Amino acid sequence: MKIKCIAVDDEPLALELVAKFIEQTSFLVLEAKFDNAIQALGYLNQNDIDLVFLDIQMPDLSGMELARILDGKNSEKKPRIIFTTAYNQFAIEGYKVDALDYLLKPFSYEEFLKAATKAYQYYDNSSNLSKDKKENQKAQDYIFLKVEYQLVKVLLKEITHIEAYKDYVKVHLEGKPNPLLSLTSMKNMEEILPSENFMRIHRSFIINLDHIDSVSRNIVHIGNHQISVSDNYKDAFLEFINKWLN
Repeated sequence: MKIKCIAVDDEPLALELVAKFIEQTSFLVLEAKFDNAIQALGYLNQNDIDLVFLDIQMPDLSGMELARILDGKNSEKKPRIIFTTAYNQFAIEGYKVDALDYLLKPFSYEEFLKAATKAYQYYDNSSNLSKDKKENQKAQDYIFLKVEYQLVKVLLKEITHIEAYKDYVKVHLEGKPNPLLSLTSMKNMEEILPSENFMRIHRSFIINLDHIDSVSRNIVHIGNHQISVSDNYKDAFLEFINKWLN
């Protein structure tokens, strides 16, 4: 498996170093390199790239601003990001945009390779490099979640519901007293979960349709949990209920 990459950094020496590291890593392919984020965004809008090695502090458009733009794209076209920066105060912001890793300058090839290997393992496990990603997700029965600093395999059938919690999500599992806490967004969870099994019924809740015990008025009962269906999601949920009844 080859991971298509670009490098973005406004410092010429730093850009050349990252490009060199990419080129000497067997499973990475350097497709292009840019000294500003605006040109990189234009390229990404026209080309399918899997991974971006991205500096943060850049003029006009910062790396973090570019990352937020990319994070809002359709999941099939959205590249993953490894930040390369001299500033450590952006680490939490990096996780908010679902960055795979955060390399603090100056970094060695060993550190670079460790981050790149993490990307390789992530893409391989979650099939994020496949052009038929949604079809693959329908066929597989699990996902991987970032929990603290590791990837945890979670069986879809064990997920009862997902709950928004500040910058995290709580993934509630059947038979488990404590939910998994993952630093990701509800939007990302909605994208990676198969729509035939999971439905968002509230700004703060996604439910596993197979785990619904009962429905009363606008309340869904899952085990001991009672989850309201908000007005924004009511029509889609009622459509599901009508199909269920028929």
